[in-house]
Amino acid sequence: MTGIRNQGPGISLPRLNRIGALCAIAAASVLTGCRQDMQDQPKFVPQRGSDFFTDGRSARPQVENTVARSQLHEDAYFYTGMQGGKEGDEMPFPVTMEVLERGQERYNIYCTPCHSRVGNGEGMIVQRGYRPAGNYHSPRLLAAPLGHFFNVMTNGFGAMPDYTAQLTPADRWAVVAYIKALQLSQAAKPGDAPAGVQPEPLSRIAEREGLPESIATDWAMPPTAVYGTPNNMDNGVPAAVSPAPGKGTP
Repeated sequence: MTGIRNQGPGISLPRLNRIGALCAIAAASVLTGCRQDMQDQPKFVPQRGSDFFTDGRSARPQVENTVARSQLHEDAYFYTGMQGGKEGDEMPFPVTMEVLERGQERYNIYCTPCHSRVGNGEGMIVQRGYRPAGNYHSPRLLAAPLGHFFNVMTNGFGAMPDYTAQLTPADRWAVVAYIKALQLSQAAKPGDAPAGVQPEPLSRIAEREGLPESIATDWAMPPTAVYGTPNNMDNGVPAAVSPAPGKGTP
């Protein structure tokens, strides 16, 4: 006995040599493909100079007059509220009842916490100590052009942040239209009512609707309202002059 047990058919040595040779050829082919050409290929490295262009820069400026997709704002007034470097005083589209209703909805959601539902600057957070908001019925804002309100909502003003994330340009213009309606509603005269409509005093309407009498009284800024911040610093916002009772920040 040789001491070697029969383990059945196996692979002969010549065949094993052939398989090894084929594997070596395959490995050589793979290694041949893994050259350093891609690593060493000519390319522009960010922030690194280049002698390929005459200005010595590898990064190229954007092609003039190109814009990102969906950002071609051909109607500049619609997106800025500015005309010739000044705030314009017209709506970029017709004001319909649908526009006013949309403006009222957006205003009641985003503007009333500071400006109140009638726009007198006495919103709920102002009553809780926040800096008084603008009073739309002050002489300055009554005379302000339409583009001013759009500009403020777009870029912010004083203590007010911008609302571009909350309001699309179309919604900002709808709010502008509603603000003008609010201004008219709080300064309307009997002659402004349509023919055949008899205006009623607000006190009578409040009594009929079961509302408190205070709703028909003059506005009064609550004593909790403050100008500035808790540390008495205005953080760059010009110090406001204390308004007369019933008036917000002019």
